[in-house]
Amino acid sequence: MNNNKNNKIYRSRKDRMVAGVMGGLGEYLDVDPTILRLIWIGVTAFTGFLPGIIAYIIAVLIIPLKPE
Repeated sequence: MNNNKNNKIYRSRKDRMVAGVMGGLGEYLDVDPTILRLIWIGVTAFTGFLPGIIAYIIAVLIIPLKPE
């Protein structure tokens, strides 16, 4: 998984499409953020959009931006 000593999840400053949540999660899990974005879109579409959108907004508010 993540071999860094810093095991915190941060929103990405460089790999972002909206708020950097999937970019940061991709860095943390060492997975391509595009794959995570596609999975997120699929899950959001199949759950009726609102739960996925609310979960993303909560993630934006809870997960801090990566320090510079």
